[in-house]
Amino acid sequence: MKITPVLFGSLISLMATTASAEMISVEITNLTQSMYFTPLMVTSHTDTADVFDVGMTASIELQAMAEGGDLAGLTTLLDSVGAASMANPAGGLLAPASSTSVMNLDTGDNNLLSIVAMLLPTNDGFVGLDAWPIPATAGTYTIMLNGYDAGTEVNDERVVADSGMPGVVGIPANPGGNGGTGGTGVAMTEANTTVHIHRGNLGDNQLTGGSSDLVSSVHRWLNPVAKVVVTVQ
Repeated sequence: MKITPVLFGSLISLMATTASAEMISVEITNLTQSMYFTPLMVTSHTDTADVFDVGMTASIELQAMAEGGDLAGLTTLLDSVGAASMANPAGGLLAPASSTSVMNLDTGDNNLLSIVAMLLPTNDGFVGLDAWPIPATAGTYTIMLNGYDAGTEVNDERVVADSGMPGVVGIPANPGGNGGTGGTGVAMTEANTTVHIHRGNLGDNQLTGGSSDLVSSVHRWLNPVAKVVVTVQ
């Protein structure tokens, strides 16, 4: 059978859009003024894994990450379903206005991309990309990421030592060292206990006392909080 040039071109185009992506590179930039990202989890997976779901109760693995930056549970979960992941590409915290990259991640048969890291200083805030379909067509793709609230802890905005464990209320650290002390707590209860868009830190203007250990002119943030550039090879 003779294939006309037009039909042949259409077949090539169809093959390009249905073939599985095998290798991607991911660059992540912190867009905030004073927020830090804890060690990032960058993972390609299938729909058998779900790192987080907006509007749903957070898993214990997500809670551990969102309240204390602990990736151990998520790593175990993702490894169990054959995900291709890179944990902590920045080698620690990702500071404001800084970038980090995951180069040449072999996705294999995985077709979705997820990214998470805790936002510091927050109680249970995290930056997230939820099951983004990896394009089969080679190219460069830009995604803006929101900050989410895991819904697992009251946003009291008090910096409390050793509060990174799930169920212990408080912000585990303020890496910038630019906050206050002695806050009484911004909130005592939270109406929304599912994963949802974070309201951002409220803070106050008092370095001692007040309602928050965060400073409103420093730690206030709005979405988006990160830019991701994915290169499909």
